[in-house]
Formats: sequence, C-alpha cells, structure tokens
Amino acid sequence: MNLPELGAFLRTRRDRIRPAELGLPQGQRRRVPGLRREEVAQLAGLSADYYTELERGSVKNGVQPSTQTLAALARTLRLNGDERDHLFHLAARPIPPSAHGPSAPVQPALLGLLDRLSDTPARVITDLHETLAENDLARTLLGRSPAHRGPAASFVYRWFTDPRTREMYPPEDHPHHSRVFVADLQAAAARRGRDPQVTRMVAVLRRRSQEFASLWDTHDVAVRRMDHKRIVHPVLGVIALDCYNLLSEDGRQRLLWFTAPPGSPGAEQLELLSVIGAQELSGTEDMAPERLSEARTGSQR
Repeated sequence: MNLPELGAFLRTRRDRIRPAELGLPQGQRRRVPGLRREEVAQLAGLSADYYTELERGSVKNGVQPSTQTLAALARTLRLNGDERDHLFHLAARPIPPSAHGPSAPVQPALLGLLDRLSDTPARVITDLHETLAENDLARTLLGRSPAHRGPAASFVYRWFTDPRTREMYPPEDHPHHSRVFVADLQAAAARRGRDPQVTRMVAVLRRRSQEFASLWDTHDVAVRRMDHKRIVHPVLGVIALDCYNLLSEDGRQRLLWFTAPPGSPGAEQLELLSVIGAQELSGTEDMAPERLSEARTGSQR
C-alpha cells in the first residue's frame, strides 16, 4: 500500500469538488476551494479522524482501507472509472469485478449533462433506481436521497417494502408506478443476465410484497424512457411534471430530469421550486403561499 500517494491523490480529488455540486452550502468562512475533510468523511460514512489519517498517509498500524471504504470514497469524490481503479491500486486492494450500484462512478457523459442542468430537477440513477448524483433542484423536489446500502439503496426496493417511500406520489397513482417499476426492473434483470444483485432483490421482493410478486409474474417489460408524474411537495402541493430518461450506452445508468410545458401550473411551480431551493427547504416549510408568490416576484426583478 502506497500511503503517501494515496493521501495525495485523495487531497487533489477533494480539492476539485465544489460544495454546491453535492448540495452543500458554500459558506463565507470556507478556507478551501473544495470540500473539507470532515465533509468527505461524513458523506462517505467515515470518521473524520480516520479520513484525516488517510490523507496524511499515516494510518495507524498501516491498516488498509476496506473495499467498502474505497468504494464510498470513490462515490463521494465523483471519481471516474480510471480514477477509481487507481484508488484501489494505491490501497493495494483488488478492483471489484463490477462497478454497479450506488458505489459505481457516474458515467462521464451523463455527469457532464447533469452539471449543465441547473434550472431543472435532474439526477443520475442506475437501472435499479439507485441514485448516483443529483442537482440542487432534484433535492428540493424529491428530498435528499437516503444513504442506504444494499438492496435498500434501490428506490424500487423501498417502493415495495417501505410505505413511507410512496408518500411522494398521490395514492391514486401508486398502481401505475408499481407497474412501471416492475416492467422496468424486468428489462434490467434480463439485460444483466444472472446478476446476483438482481436475483437477490427479486427473491426478497417476491417474499415481502404480494403486489410485486403478482406484477412480476405478468412478465410485462418496458424500459422507462418517459412518464407523467404527479409529485407531492411539502410546500407547493401536487406538482404535475414530465419525467424524461436518457440511457447510457450499456443501459446501466440513466439521466432523468423533470420539466413541464411553458405556461402550465407545473412550470410555474418549478420556478417557485428554484426560489425554495435557494432559501433552503428547511426554512420555507411553513411559508404561506402569498409569501412564496412574493419570493418568486422578487427573484424575477
């Protein structure tokens, strides 16, 4: 293990990430252009002391960081495929045979597009609906993606196992979304072949959800490329939007973004959403509609 090089590599990757890219406040007292060590540690699920030791190349007893730790750092620092492999090489860890799931690096083409979508909610997900990256408006619209690992990292898995996940859609729309999710998962399972991750997920969902088992047995299949959604927002109420998907060449990742026809109520709500995002959702949950209107007017001056 090359600890000095590993530490130097982590420092340079941390310095290039701007806080806004990960939904963190810029702040006026920030002394570094990129992320702080504490922020990287928190986002990667590590202790601040341990991450600091990694960067300084002075890990106690020379203990190697685990594969899970390296994968979490690669995700947090938005490493591409070559950088991720380099990180594993420096840590003297074998590179995992597949780079799928929430620890996978975002494909550069999709990440480049996401970085340019600043005025519409957008996120990059896997074909199992695991969030890899998202912009500020997506967090404001959908809430920050939970830091789950394992099957629960998949929104589809949570849809059929955690009733709270469904609160973001009106109850009358739930049957439609269930059918769409299962048909899309059928396509992903066939594309991946005998992928153990998908096999385990399907087996667990069949046991835990009769609804999923019934839909799975229909063998309906359809890759989701476009859908109409009504999203329940805590401040703006129900927002009717169009959701588009752009798939990567291998189909393993996709960029999805939300929009609405000009002049529609959904378009107006998206404008208000940008105001809420700028002021942070936590500070506007109790804001009255008339105050939101005033905020929107002020943002247009």
